[in-house]
Amino acid sequence: MKMIIIGAGPGGYETALLAARRGVEVVLVEAGPVGGTCLNEGCIPTKAFCKNAEVLDGLREASEFGVTGLSYGFDFKAVVDRKNAVVEQLRGGVEGLLSHKNITLVRGKASFKDSHTVAVEDQEYEADYIIIATGSVSASLPIAGADLPGILTSREILEIQEVPGRLCVIGGGVIGLEFASIFRSFGSEVTVLEYCKDILPRFDTDLAKRLKQSLGKRGIEINTQAQVTSVSENDGVYEVSFTRKGKEETVVADKVLMAVGRRANLDSLNLEHIGIECTRRGISVNEVMQTNVPHIYAIGDINGLMMLAHAATFQGIVALDHIMGYQNEINLSVMPAAVFTSPEAASVGLTEDECKENGIPVKCLKSFFRANGKAVTMGETDGFCKIVVAAEPKEGADSPYEPGRILGCHMYGPHSSDIIQEVCALISRKATLAEFKDIIHTHPTLTEVLQNAVHS
Repeated sequence: MKMIIIGAGPGGYETALLAARRGVEVVLVEAGPVGGTCLNEGCIPTKAFCKNAEVLDGLREASEFGVTGLSYGFDFKAVVDRKNAVVEQLRGGVEGLLSHKNITLVRGKASFKDSHTVAVEDQEYEADYIIIATGSVSASLPIAGADLPGILTSREILEIQEVPGRLCVIGGGVIGLEFASIFRSFGSEVTVLEYCKDILPRFDTDLAKRLKQSLGKRGIEINTQAQVTSVSENDGVYEVSFTRKGKEETVVADKVLMAVGRRANLDSLNLEHIGIECTRRGISVNEVMQTNVPHIYAIGDINGLMMLAHAATFQGIVALDHIMGYQNEINLSVMPAAVFTSPEAASVGLTEDECKENGIPVKCLKSFFRANGKAVTMGETDGFCKIVVAAEPKEGADSPYEPGRILGCHMYGPHSSDIIQEVCALISRKATLAEFKDIIHTHPTLTEVLQNAVHS
């Protein structure tokens, strides 16, 4: 079997490796560096910044707790250099993996010549199956001044050489909040402008409201229901205009980050030539990532279903298994997500709001990090945990879930991105609250916030 995979991000390269190990001849096409957005200008470099921000916050906290004799400087160039070194190390590791004998790595932009043939520069490649994994690119608002040189995307802000004194972040989603948190730790005055009623629109409302309060305590000004109308620049200073509750307001900043989401990277693929169906979100696919052209699949950000690196990876497994006739039990609807602010936030499964909208009776069990011994010793007690459990329906009503079934978990606090994985596993296995209660958790650990919630 021969296969072409277009895009060497997490979905593309990991699918290529799995296919190669199964004996498939793979041509992997990539126009940029291997690793895609995640490795080169997304997840990994951002988390490198997060680590430095965490260290700075820890030093400040130590001073507040009476630790004397601390003397530290902050060299932002060293932070950027470390970030670049991390990315280069991991990119080298990926390139080493892709040296597999069954993988041919082709550099350049791909476009379809026909449904079985892909052209890259002046070369053509044919295959039995093709997987499109070209990812996404930063979106922008259609407003005056959006194309000014100082308007940064998530890629450019990773390359700046000094910390801005004042940073305005347009967008209160995952990307915007992560950079807002990072640069607040680095010393910037940060203002966030979010169009929706709450930050993190796709997350649990209770979680979003509490995290907003937490970030506000750190000095991050967050304006929700703020519609940005224009950006202007005068002598290196930017003025962001927005309307909020019928009033016109402005934010003055030294740098502006445009973080209003991402869009599928459909450019130059020539999809219309082979009749691939697309929507505004991306390439249309079915439950096994198959397009309307049966031997062509689309995984990751390009299909717009869930723009997460791990979603791309597992969509790739689902697609490859379908191609090769393998069976799996992957449930793509149970998809954990994390926000690497300080404190972290994480979510998996159904939210309370989603359950209400769909008439699913639930009960919500909560606990707080301030009651967790490990969190107290760490000095990181700001946080809460909320577990959503199916409840007994009212007399005469129905529910698609048996009472006690664990449906979701939403939390913020130290190491939430790690803790949430336990609940992800339980939801995947359709576990119940009674079964969760029987699981012993080590003391003292942060995971006891889960134990405290299920026993609340």
